[in-house]
Amino acid sequence: MDISVVIPLLNEEESLQELHDWIARVMQSNQFLYELIFIDDGSTDTSWQAIQDLSSKNKSVKGIRFQRNYGKSQALDAGFGLAEGDVVITMDADLQDSPDEIPELYNLIVKENFDLISGWKKKRYDNVVTKNIPSKLFNWAARKTSGLKLHDFNCGLKAYKKDVVKAVKVSGEMHRYIPVLAKNEGFNRIDEKVVQHQARKYGVTKFGMDRFINGFLDLITISFLSKFGKRPMHFFGLWGSFMFIFGFFSAFYIGMMKLYRLSAGAKTILVTNNPWFYIALTSMILGTLLFLAGFLGELIIKSSPQQKHYSIKEKLNF
Repeated sequence: MDISVVIPLLNEEESLQELHDWIARVMQSNQFLYELIFIDDGSTDTSWQAIQDLSSKNKSVKGIRFQRNYGKSQALDAGFGLAEGDVVITMDADLQDSPDEIPELYNLIVKENFDLISGWKKKRYDNVVTKNIPSKLFNWAARKTSGLKLHDFNCGLKAYKKDVVKAVKVSGEMHRYIPVLAKNEGFNRIDEKVVQHQARKYGVTKFGMDRFINGFLDLITISFLSKFGKRPMHFFGLWGSFMFIFGFFSAFYIGMMKLYRLSAGAKTILVTNNPWFYIALTSMILGTLLFLAGFLGELIIKSSPQQKHYSIKEKLNF
């Protein structure tokens, strides 16, 4: 199998036939052995019926149907788990990604030996205020945080070596950060390619402005996980110990100063009237809680198995 094309979708009934024909035409003209995996993420229209019709006519078409809507990350994870191609290419189902890019993406992985190529939609047809400007800010923050010099982290059109998609685990809304996840797994040959962006032909976008808020929160999460995901005690334990020691010695100092003043006959105040006493006490409590959080994190990592956070209702042609 040369190529697996993984396409998550939600209510894209109008575009599926045209997208399938376009991809099939590209594959046949380049003599690729391929599979086309559609993941129906809980569509409420006739998208699954369209996938069934396509699979009955073309055995290279495979389908995964979720029990309900779980999100794009879960859909990609399901597709990655079943993909068999040496090169895995992801794209959106709304015809905004061009299948004509597939041969060059394939060659960059196979001939140039890249681990991952991320599409860069340099010229976009989205709304400037609601999508383009927030997207530029989001990508700038992602570059600064991850160290990857990519211009468009959230582009759906990407190409991967098979080893990459089998190594990364995509959950939550981490599909935006698959290049970062791949880097964290030790895949360092990551680059980008300028790709064509097309205006949406059918339907409406499934993502609102909340995706940027969630994106920045996920960026913080993945930055933490990349450094301390396997060793939470190194973060929580360090800061917990620091705060506890600071609080302990502050309380010790307050107590010693109280005894010294009493022995010298100097005027003094009650320890509980000293604001530093409460700062020291709060610091010790927070330090203890942080240390316990790190300890519990270590226990959870070592005892909990990897679980899939989605339920597949039906499969086709697997």
